[in-house]
Amino acid sequence: MKPWPFVRRGLLGVGRVALVGILSIPIHIVLIVLTVLSFASTLLGVGLVLVPLVQLLVRAYTDLRRRIARWSGVDIPRPYRPRPEGAFIGSTQRWLWLVRDPATWRDLLWLVGGAPIGAGLGLFSAMSLLYGVEGLLLVPVIEDLLASDGEGYGVVWPMTEFGYLTVLPQAALITAGALYVGPLLLWALARYDLSLLQPTRAAALERRVDRLTQTRSEVVDAQAAELRRIERDLHDGAQARIVALGMSLGMAEDLVARDPAAAQQLIAEAREASGLALAELRQLVRGIHPPVLAERGLLGGLRALALTLPLPVSVDGELPGRPPAPVESAAYFAAVEALANTVKHSGATAAWVSLSYLGGALYLSVGDDGVGGATPNAGSGLAGVQRRLAAFDGALGIDSPPGGPTVLTMELPCVLSSPKTSPSSATG
Repeated sequence: MKPWPFVRRGLLGVGRVALVGILSIPIHIVLIVLTVLSFASTLLGVGLVLVPLVQLLVRAYTDLRRRIARWSGVDIPRPYRPRPEGAFIGSTQRWLWLVRDPATWRDLLWLVGGAPIGAGLGLFSAMSLLYGVEGLLLVPVIEDLLASDGEGYGVVWPMTEFGYLTVLPQAALITAGALYVGPLLLWALARYDLSLLQPTRAAALERRVDRLTQTRSEVVDAQAAELRRIERDLHDGAQARIVALGMSLGMAEDLVARDPAAAQQLIAEAREASGLALAELRQLVRGIHPPVLAERGLLGGLRALALTLPLPVSVDGELPGRPPAPVESAAYFAAVEALANTVKHSGATAAWVSLSYLGGALYLSVGDDGVGGATPNAGSGLAGVQRRLAAFDGALGIDSPPGGPTVLTMELPCVLSSPKTSPSSATG
């Protein structure tokens, strides 16, 4: 390990854990006192207003600690139940919502335990580093300072004639140890936060059930709309042409003996109408499940899609197998909607698509060099992508600052089939 990255990482770790830990004492004490007083004031009726206000402060602080935990690579999801509609500050409904939420009481437990734990870790980290640095700085004058009063340094107490020689190596070892342990202590503090600030298993299951209930309703509505579209396309397109085809053939049958030339013309028109009806049926089938997916797989289908767009789109990636057909179709059409949104609204000159599989999930990224500012507003193409992914418990991440670039990351949990039994998806 190079010395400067090690020192920089260590100093950041020590500084962060010391700052967070030492500041946690006054902050936790104040929030604990305010929480207790606000709930106690409920007996006087004032708590209906104070409890929500204090909990806003508590949850803002816990959100800050969640962001701090990311410094150590620890992600802490928010566990709070959604606020009921109409539950304004000062209402009994808002107060009951907070009291009945287990996360409120887990926050209070975290505040009580977090003060001594954070202070202990922060002080230990800071004092260890300072003690090591003190030894390094005092080496030139250590003999004069420690020659009297039986003082010492490190493990040498009192300082002996040969003990002076151990000061420098001890100080270097203590300093290096403090720099090494600092990030670990910050990680330990983040793990403590995770233990109480994340959703419990029951809360996570409850939120998952709520999300599945919501997405199921959205999927049912989307499927009903899709069936209506297919029915309308069949009725107005292929069905009408086939009816006209039957009428033309009937008239040709009547004319074949009396006017063969007219009958021949009607048969030619019927043949043309049958070709148009077949083309419309094929187009309709492509909208349900494109044949290119069955033939080339998802990666090949995306490459074929890129060739039809009015701007250059690069497609890369690799899959160790093949996703289930419904997931493959959902990912394909999500990419279709995302790229259509890019063409219509982004003003981009180029776009790219990346496909990968990691940790039991399919990841599809669509990016462009456009103006940015993309949001999943109701009725937008991105809202349709979210609904499509939600049917498979998937998620859409949007990174689109004003001025661009825009990157959409789609996650679809799935299990890939064996590549030996899947057609190649790398053909394009």
